[in-house]
Amino acid sequence: MHKNILLINDMPGYGKVALGAMIPILSAMGHYIHNLPTALVSNTLDYGKFEILETTEYMRRSIVVWNELGFTFDCLCTGFLVTEEQVDIIRAFADEEKNKNLLVISDPIMGDYGKLYNGVDESRIGIMRKLIARADIVIPNLTEACFLTGLHAGKTEIAESDIKTLIEGVRALGPKSVVVTSIALKGKKERVVGVYDHKLDRTFCLPYAHVPVVVPGTGDIFSAVMTGKLLNGDPLVEAVRMAMGAVRFLIDHSLSSKDTFRGLLIEKFITSIEDISKITELNEDIREIRQG
Repeated sequence: MHKNILLINDMPGYGKVALGAMIPILSAMGHYIHNLPTALVSNTLDYGKFEILETTEYMRRSIVVWNELGFTFDCLCTGFLVTEEQVDIIRAFADEEKNKNLLVISDPIMGDYGKLYNGVDESRIGIMRKLIARADIVIPNLTEACFLTGLHAGKTEIAESDIKTLIEGVRALGPKSVVVTSIALKGKKERVVGVYDHKLDRTFCLPYAHVPVVVPGTGDIFSAVMTGKLLNGDPLVEAVRMAMGAVRFLIDHSLSSKDTFRGLLIEKFITSIEDISKITELNEDIREIRQG
């Protein structure tokens, strides 16, 4: 069951986000992990000061070498990208990959809480649309899904009846399956993750109890666990459910940290990430969303 996974994301010097979060998790899940940094980042951006060195030319040259050496991968998992040129490099690499069963998973990292991240302008929206058109599974949060589709612009919550329309809007951009995280529902305390599984041609709503704390790296951890479970043979909804549980587990066990800007305490609980039986939120009902 071990798979060759190529992670394409930024590498932080300080903080458990992006490659710094995903590599230990997927390694602990038994996969062979390789990485192609899109940028070197001094620290998580929450500190307010940071330095970023984009690595576009390094990416290009590395792929040339890998092709010459005959390296192949079972999965490409993309995260933070800096330039449109990086998107073009990734799309070409995916198209040329000799493994015809290649799984492409993309997290179009752009923003949250109804707005784009600091340092990210609206040109990134078109760049991400271009990338996710090549993806098998795309994992935007609510804000990113709204920017990608042009629906509910600037909204931080939507009605449950709008979830299917939003997911259909993302699907129209090209990906096969869609997972929209961090959906706040109007008039309800619970939040949900919306999932469209193209293999089942069904849309689901997975509720969870919101924890009012901001910790960087939760999206990367979600992506890592979901990807690992998928490659271990789990169906999409179950992989999402496990990812939700792992994120909640790590949040609950990291709240006492004096510096939450560093991210969650991954290594301390690495052997517990898949042990989610104690997380009561996962006993909530999974609701299927039907048309109309």
